[in-house]
Amino acid sequence: MNAHTFRWKAVVAAAVAVGTLAAAPSAVAAHRPDAVQRQLDALVGQDGAPGALAAVKGWDERTRSYTAGVGDVATGAAVPRDGQVRIGSNTKTFTAVVVLQLVGEGRIELDEPVEKYLPGVVRGDGIDGNLITVRRLLQHTSGLPDYTRYLGDDVRPYQPRELVDIALRHPADFEPGRGWAYSNTNYVLAGLIVEAVTHRPLAEEIERRVVRHLGLRHTYFPAPGDATIREAHPHGYYRESAGGPLIDITDMDPSWAWAAGQLVSTPSDLNRFFAALAGGDLLQPAQLAEMRRTVDAGKPFAPGAGYGLGLVSTPLSCGGVYWGHGGSIPGYETRGGATEDGRAASITITVQPDDEATARHLEAAVDTALCAMKHDRWFGTPAGG
Repeated sequence: MNAHTFRWKAVVAAAVAVGTLAAAPSAVAAHRPDAVQRQLDALVGQDGAPGALAAVKGWDERTRSYTAGVGDVATGAAVPRDGQVRIGSNTKTFTAVVVLQLVGEGRIELDEPVEKYLPGVVRGDGIDGNLITVRRLLQHTSGLPDYTRYLGDDVRPYQPRELVDIALRHPADFEPGRGWAYSNTNYVLAGLIVEAVTHRPLAEEIERRVVRHLGLRHTYFPAPGDATIREAHPHGYYRESAGGPLIDITDMDPSWAWAAGQLVSTPSDLNRFFAALAGGDLLQPAQLAEMRRTVDAGKPFAPGAGYGLGLVSTPLSCGGVYWGHGGSIPGYETRGGATEDGRAASITITVQPDDEATARHLEAAVDTALCAMKHDRWFGTPAGG
């Protein structure tokens, strides 16, 4: 979730500042750490992340888990291997998959207007649901303003329609199809379309169509009011300003993110999801091809990235691209994805970056992992085993 503009001052005011974490790269076995471990150690020791965790899967199905730093700065507890984290906007890809499955079933049409599925809902200054198609929602070419700009300090449970209504109080960013701008509002509306078509909650559709189908045993859509993370997890932290104290923000109601960023998962579950998607196991060929039709994307994505329908293509330094999304939500920043030949990597740090350099370092760590596997450059011993 692109939540950098959403300042959690009310949460921070109520939390206890625990102080700045000293650099604490994870202990490594006697062998020299491999390239991925060195990247995670740098994210902690140089970029100041409290903790980091990763899972890396090779084309031969071999998987390694990594950790660095600490999982709880108050106690010094270790980062749980393959622990659960809030995955933020990686949720968008799950939502897009459900929409595209419904397209394959003939229940949604990509180039039909939102008005067809949500009559009378999308209206505002320069905003008309008759002119915004489902495709434009999924590709962020709708021009709809992002509601997260306007949530302010009102931290409470939200209903999806409330989030849409917040956005619609503000004028359109541009005419539909005349630009590209990342807006979480698009995916809340996509989730509402799923519910209108299926007459079932979005959480149930994601669970049934994706989570259970792939056996993602550690992935779930938190229930309304559920502010905790169920299984072993590193704590997530918030920093008001560069160099400021770390505030534990692990427990929060993520209903403000809904279809745009509410899911909890693990690095290995994310790898399984993106590898299955890249391998054609979730969508029919026609819908997967539509998902991969990209337009140029700007921030918060890596240079050269293209945005499809809830799926991002990112160039690799070793050639080719990987397909993923990325997620940013208070407490956690996750990057990763999969290549068409089955390699996959997911890496999380336990604080949102407060500068672009850290975000680029996280993306470089993913590149290192995927390219090392391409050339079979496994060496050393990861701290996670």
